[in-house]
Amino acid sequence: MKKLKVIVLLVIVGLGTLTLSFREDLFQVSKNLDIFASLYKEININYVEETNPSELMRNSIDAMLGGLDPYTEYIPESEIEDYKLKYVSTQYGGIGAGTLFIDGKLFVNEVSEGNPAHQQEIKPGDQILKINEIDIKGKDRSEISQLLRGPKGSSLTMVLLRDSKEIKKSLVREEIKQPNVSYSGILDGQIGYIKLDKFLENSGNEVKDALAAIVKENPKGIVLDLRSNGGGILQEAVKIVNLFVEKGVLVVVQKGRNPEKTISYQTLNQPIAPSTPLVVLINGTSASASEIVAGALQDLDRAVIIGQRSYGKGLVQQTFNLPYNSLVKVTVAKYFTPSGRCIQAMDYAHKNEDGDAQKFADSLMKPFNTKGGRTVYNGNGVYPDVFVEPVTYSPITISLVNKSLYFDYANAYKKAHPNLQNTKNFQLSDNDYAQFVNTLANKDYSYIANSEKLLTQLKAEAEKENKSDDLKVELKDLSTKLLNAKKNDLSNHKQEIKRMLETQIVSRYAFEKGKIEHSFQYDQEISKSRQLFDSQPQINSILSGNGAYKTIGVPKIIK
Repeated sequence: MKKLKVIVLLVIVGLGTLTLSFREDLFQVSKNLDIFASLYKEININYVEETNPSELMRNSIDAMLGGLDPYTEYIPESEIEDYKLKYVSTQYGGIGAGTLFIDGKLFVNEVSEGNPAHQQEIKPGDQILKINEIDIKGKDRSEISQLLRGPKGSSLTMVLLRDSKEIKKSLVREEIKQPNVSYSGILDGQIGYIKLDKFLENSGNEVKDALAAIVKENPKGIVLDLRSNGGGILQEAVKIVNLFVEKGVLVVVQKGRNPEKTISYQTLNQPIAPSTPLVVLINGTSASASEIVAGALQDLDRAVIIGQRSYGKGLVQQTFNLPYNSLVKVTVAKYFTPSGRCIQAMDYAHKNEDGDAQKFADSLMKPFNTKGGRTVYNGNGVYPDVFVEPVTYSPITISLVNKSLYFDYANAYKKAHPNLQNTKNFQLSDNDYAQFVNTLANKDYSYIANSEKLLTQLKAEAEKENKSDDLKVELKDLSTKLLNAKKNDLSNHKQEIKRMLETQIVSRYAFEKGKIEHSFQYDQEISKSRQLFDSQPQINSILSGNGAYKTIGVPKIIK
């Protein structure tokens, strides 16, 4: 009885402490709100220049949330539709055309198949002069977007310039669907392939439908491509994992400071492909929900992960309604994969003196075990089981893309070759490439080569050490040699520039689907997947822990 009294007393003391703590928190909140309201009022009344109250408030909100993490943000009513399109829905009212600014002029860059712009024969290369009789000169990207988008069924007119002639087009906006699954089908070698670009509404069902069609073809294996997929809705990630693993399996746990935000997610249905060999492709921009899928399938020893280490976003956000139809998106929890690891890379709780978050050190990473006993690690993203060197581009290629110098050539190629028989295996000839190089004769594609950056650093170090005079002749000679070598960059980087050109040319004939199919011939991760599917023992070796990486940060490259 005495022991029971002690326990009751401890509980009462504990509740009293919690109550005092809660009251103290409320007092601090109330106190600081009073201070802020008074400060806001005094600034608006007394500041020497006229202030914009809405702008002041937005700046203060952004500053407050900016001190937390990049994912906690305020969304005013005016930005709600853009927010939904980015994070929730895949549909909007529009015409299905992408635009591009070149030298202050607005051009149609791409047209999506079957949508109003395509139906009205609007073409890449058309310059847009007016939308609904409004001159677009001087308009920025957001203003152009508002003019092009609108309710389904609404009309708009466009004045275009093509071959020095003005053309007027009348269009009716339709519901433009940007599917989560941009491509699916059977690749050469009887490999099923699903490219998932985002985890927005209905992504689980889209993958389910694509997978069901693929399974009917009895594939040798399935590739789920999550490269450059920035994530989306957590529940959709759980549904997608469920397509490959049995019912009742833990997929992810989210844990928050608020106990109500701690939730475990398990598979709820029977899978469609529980045993078909599976590969998941990831890269450095695969994040959030992509990492939940890749991490869960890795932890459950259900898939071989191929590519590069993922981004490392292990945080969960939730939106809350605010007055005047606004929202706030708040990071409410971290998520943990089935093995218990969190793959969050940035430490937002402990920032440096400049207020910048730092990555968790590799030395702090801890080992966890997969279902079959393989070792995996927390922090800094999901490490692939099979590492493939990422594709990198030279400064000259990046410059050509950033300055849109492919644009006129791709349009001219389409005009000169109205039909292209085989877009899937299309390759630009050396003669065609030479023609493209000729088009650059009077164009500015200036760039700083990596070697030039290193030379600049070397000069700076020489000056710091008072050695610049001693090395003056050598540095000048080296600079001249680098300049001469730079003249050969169009030749030295011919293959990667050709691939960039091929992609743009193919899009003029076969749209987004054609671009994806064309990329397969150069895709090293898909090539590696084919090799694995041809060797079931190698897959078994990886999933048993005999072929996967063993050292933190140094995944084994399987040749």
